[in-house]
Amino acid sequence: MEIIALTGEEYLAGQTLLIDKPLNWSSFQVVNKLRWLIRQEHKIKKIKVGHAGTLDPLATGLLLICTGKSTKTISDLQGQVKEYTGTITLGGTTPSYDLETEINETFDTSHITADLIQAVTKQFVGVIEQYPPVFSALKKDGKRLYEYARAGEEVEIKPRKIEIVEFEITNIQQHNIDFRVVCSKGTYIRSLAHDFGKALNSGAHLSKLRRTKIGNYNVDNATTIENFEENLKNV
Repeated sequence: MEIIALTGEEYLAGQTLLIDKPLNWSSFQVVNKLRWLIRQEHKIKKIKVGHAGTLDPLATGLLLICTGKSTKTISDLQGQVKEYTGTITLGGTTPSYDLETEINETFDTSHITADLIQAVTKQFVGVIEQYPPVFSALKKDGKRLYEYARAGEEVEIKPRKIEIVEFEITNIQQHNIDFRVVCSKGTYIRSLAHDFGKALNSGAHLSKLRRTKIGNYNVDNATTIENFEENLKNV
């Protein structure tokens, strides 16, 4: 993507930046990095910068970063339909429902066929109830759920209604199932992977995730942090 050079005044007035978040970066780290770069290069003492929808460190893809007055649009952007692609790995579960934690239980997969996988996807399309992962940033009684989980404390989690608009299996290779999902705000793809394994009378976890769209914004039009930094220095 070709980046148009912007002035400090334009960042303060409000911009929505499309960033392709790299693996192992938290969304908070990306926000901090871009805020620091903008302040340094444009000699700005203070500027609001925020993101419109968290991506886990193990996920890559589209992160919308809002600056200045555009931070007021974050709530609206968070409510947009999102699209993800990724891989569900069958045969084992993890406490975090992804690769943040080690496999804690293994399951038989010999009964799982391609036809069964395709049939089970239909159970998840529409408005469904979903339990968020205990390893998540949601708050309960003032603490993040992952704080309870890491301390080994049990906590009651209530299900939430979410909508899966589309759930497409794009490839099946042994225990790895590639997918594309279009879903509403508040959907945890990790929980979808975990529940998918249970629906197959087995177990599963999310092994890869990439966000490709938020509303009309597409990751194809996003830039990397490195390219953003290089462009800032060439203004």
